[in-house]
Amino acid sequence: MLRIGTRASALAVAQSTQIADRLATLTGGATQLVHISTEGDRSAAPLTQVGGTGVFVSALREALVAGQIDIAVHSLKDLPTAPDSRLNVAAIPLREDARDVVVARDRLTLGELPAGAAVGTGSPRRAAQLNALGLGIEVVGLRGNVDTRIRKVANGELDAIVLARAGLARLGRLDEVTETLDPIQMLPAPGQGALACECRADDATAIAILTQIDDADTRAAVTAERSLLATLEAGCSAPVGALAEIAEGDNGDELWLRAIVGDPSGVPTIRMSMTGSPDDAVRIGADLAAEMLAEGAAELMAVTS
Repeated sequence: MLRIGTRASALAVAQSTQIADRLATLTGGATQLVHISTEGDRSAAPLTQVGGTGVFVSALREALVAGQIDIAVHSLKDLPTAPDSRLNVAAIPLREDARDVVVARDRLTLGELPAGAAVGTGSPRRAAQLNALGLGIEVVGLRGNVDTRIRKVANGELDAIVLARAGLARLGRLDEVTETLDPIQMLPAPGQGALACECRADDATAIAILTQIDDADTRAAVTAERSLLATLEAGCSAPVGALAEIAEGDNGDELWLRAIVGDPSGVPTIRMSMTGSPDDAVRIGADLAAEMLAEGAAELMAVTS
């Protein structure tokens, strides 16, 4: 039986169940979800105060190393960019839609909200980009699971919230979305919409199983995004957005990486892009980050640290 470690939230269980079902079909064997409590789940404080990077994955990783579980399923955007030699991210399955969405009262879009409307998000990245739109809205800090966040709109505490489309898709709640944001308006977090299936580095059996659900294009895209994040030396709570997409070019597949680093106030922002071969994903991410650092990205990120 494959023991699959997951956070206990409804979203984490939903996405881990999808992986468990795929692995059960592949192997013909049984799977078991094991709920692991993480530091991020136990604290209601903003992620920048809790510690940011790794708060949702450290406990799962330690359970893996201790042999309590065989596989851990993470939201890739929560995974630190620094490798852990004890572990192997053996599968990054096909990515869900990486974009952000709005859930607003009265089915409104961002542009339809009145001046002064309260829009909730716990993400400095989203706050920076929302403020950069110049809509006159008030960005309000927000933590909690999907139910908690949406409830604040339903009870009138907030006019709208912004969250990842992928989570609502996995929960079967896309009907509550009032607007899907174009990446021109809102670049997602690096790795958003993707899952990471991790096992012990010496577990050849788990690696062989997980490799069967790995998606090469998704891996190349998120590798570029995470290479950018690593070179910027930024964590998952930094005001950094990035999205890599693979499209057919004149000489075969091309990887196009767009990124933004923003001040929480919305001004200034640094937005740049770069293209290249999917085989050069690591270099593309690092090179684009270097160009952004040359334009002052480190100073912008320091504002939220």
